[in-house]
Amino acid sequence: MSKINKVGVIGAGTMGSGIASHVANAGVPVVLLDIVPARASSRNQVTEIALEKLRKSNPPAFMNPTNAGLITIGNTEDDLELLNDVDWIAEAIVERLEIKQALYERLESVRKSGSYVSSNTSTIPLSLLTEKMSDDLKRHFCITHFFNPVRYMRLLELVGGPDTDAQVLEELGHFCDVDLGKGVVPCNDTPGFLGNRVGVYALQVGITTAAKLGLSVEEADSLMGRPMGIPKTGVFGLYDLIGLDLMLDVVKSLATILPAEDRFHQVAGGLGLINQMVSEGRTGNKGGAGFYKQVTEGDSVVRHAVELDSGAYRQAVRPGLRAAEAGETEGLRPLVESNDQYSQFAWEVLSKTLSYAAELVPQTSSTITPIDEAMKLGYGWLRGPFEMIDELGVDYFADRLSASGISVPEIVRIARGRSFYRATGGRVEALGIDGEYAPVTRAPGAARLSDTTAVSEPLLTNTAASYWDLGDGVGCVEFHSKANALSPTSMALVEQAVDHASANMKALLIYNDAPHFSVGFNLDFALDAAKRAAWQELDSALYDFQQSCLALKYAPIPVVAAPAGMALGGGYEVLVHCDALQAHGNSVLGLVETLVGLVPSGGGCKELLYRWTSDATDAASAVSGAIRAFELIGMGKTGSSPIDSERHRFFLPRDRMSMNRDRLLPEAKALALELSDGYTPPQAPTFLGLGARGRDGMNEFLQGLKTRGITTPHDHTVGAALMEVLCGGDAAENETVSELDVCTLERQSFISLAKTARTVARIEHILSTGRPLRN
Repeated sequence: MSKINKVGVIGAGTMGSGIASHVANAGVPVVLLDIVPARASSRNQVTEIALEKLRKSNPPAFMNPTNAGLITIGNTEDDLELLNDVDWIAEAIVERLEIKQALYERLESVRKSGSYVSSNTSTIPLSLLTEKMSDDLKRHFCITHFFNPVRYMRLLELVGGPDTDAQVLEELGHFCDVDLGKGVVPCNDTPGFLGNRVGVYALQVGITTAAKLGLSVEEADSLMGRPMGIPKTGVFGLYDLIGLDLMLDVVKSLATILPAEDRFHQVAGGLGLINQMVSEGRTGNKGGAGFYKQVTEGDSVVRHAVELDSGAYRQAVRPGLRAAEAGETEGLRPLVESNDQYSQFAWEVLSKTLSYAAELVPQTSSTITPIDEAMKLGYGWLRGPFEMIDELGVDYFADRLSASGISVPEIVRIARGRSFYRATGGRVEALGIDGEYAPVTRAPGAARLSDTTAVSEPLLTNTAASYWDLGDGVGCVEFHSKANALSPTSMALVEQAVDHASANMKALLIYNDAPHFSVGFNLDFALDAAKRAAWQELDSALYDFQQSCLALKYAPIPVVAAPAGMALGGGYEVLVHCDALQAHGNSVLGLVETLVGLVPSGGGCKELLYRWTSDATDAASAVSGAIRAFELIGMGKTGSSPIDSERHRFFLPRDRMSMNRDRLLPEAKALALELSDGYTPPQAPTFLGLGARGRDGMNEFLQGLKTRGITTPHDHTVGAALMEVLCGGDAAENETVSELDVCTLERQSFISLAKTARTVARIEHILSTGRPLRN
């Protein structure tokens, strides 16, 4: 059990309030304090506003709105004594040394004996923070550097000093790992630590190189995004997300504390345009305009992008660059090898960023793994810098560095003729500065599927999915298509894996390491079939999808799914046919097909209908439950966390939640083995036709939405098709309807909608823009 049972947070800005809300997400009470501003209407004005912002934040800061009740607010003038019973005080105030030191002096008299104190700073060295502290506080002090938004960003950089007790780092690290779900990376007390040291440098290289080569912001983002294994926001989009004003402060702070010879100074100047934009209030997403902005044109919202030379806006375009496409589908080498300015941009960004990261070994980190982890957990990179060098090839990278006039870092010279990582003897090893390999280890109880896939071969595989042996009699299906969109190929592997696991395993998992479990049924496939009027082909694909899900449901062994990120539409339909979920705390669950003019047709309507009607005691309560399912599916409702999903019955009492993404797989495996003892498959459900009573209730709900101006004409067409499924089609009221009957109704409704021009338009629009079309 954690020794941290109550937390104090001082500073209610973006970071401090984010830390407080996420501690509350862990079920731990929090005291949140800030200053009393001049001429304030309330002594607690700052924390009152912060708490209200947390309640309204999007994406949600709270996993459950009721978690806000765990936060007690106050101010540092009247309420400092509220900290006298907390186990950890996290300071997240303004980045000014003298103000922080003055606060620490005040804390000396109120903190309870043995409590921990930490700073969220990433710019002030710990040695300076502690220079006026008592010896006791020095022993209990460290830096805990979170990344924003705190709930969603996985990295926690933990920095101790020469006086910090090892137990403090161990217990704080354990709490941040297990209770808060953070990937804890120990760092040396060096400027910017690891994540921002590399990440901010990469952003500055990206924007300055784009301007130098004359690339548009869209072109730069299309290259410095998914093709490099970097989030799709790209470099300018990430600037907007962080805030241009905040980025100016971060860059200035790093430039102030980094040594004069550091390469960061070559790009710290950034773009003069940014200063102009900030002065005009164009601070990014929070300011309504940055490098991008949304513009209403008639009935549509159109994205505009800024011109880097003039600062004027024009309608954004999708670049469609060959180099970007090659990078996304074939890897980094094709991305940097075309003879044009786009590959030149990609090479300049990668060569400078990766070599800069390599130069940090061993001064900033004694090994390569923490740097790779920091970039994956803190900036969402799919691969860390050294993993990217391995993909390019160490010798290729070193030779091109030399040809580009960039010095080859010592660790890269040591790796020549080899790789930074290797799989051997059933484990992954990383190269050290001494030229020797050492095992890559994780915290006890943590594991990733990549730990298995790097050292073994799949039992079954195709282009969309694979099936692995995790040991201990547990198999695992992994989706690995783009965004894990589910196709007939994906589901064929699922059914094959069920057959194999049923004969050879104790239990089966559905899991993957990707950012999202699955975004749903492959819409490209559905759109192509609709345009060709290949209705029999589409019906067969839907039938096979349903049968694969039913195979999961009725397998003679337990099946546990472990989603993280988005599990929507068809992805959620896979989950809902499993015996239980072990879901990550940031899993987004729901059936969203109506947003593209379709209805769930992988058994999702059937299963959600059962969840809302199986406990009905009479016909009226059955209709009421079915209307609730109609509302959830019809409006494309989602739950932003497993806890939030409980109210929709997307997540059931039998299901469990993991806070740490790296503990999700081991905890799911343990649950599956627990269920395997004496396991028997569920009985097939039956349903009752709802007849006119059900249709009347659902129509009344639809008309209510129409009166409020919420629905469009096509929403009513989709609603009518969904109504047929949930009411049992032509079945009379109270007539028995089988599970397979409902599956048939799902497919019929899906295909009837796919034949409409408005559904085709919705699918085309979301595939091209990523946003739903309201028609």
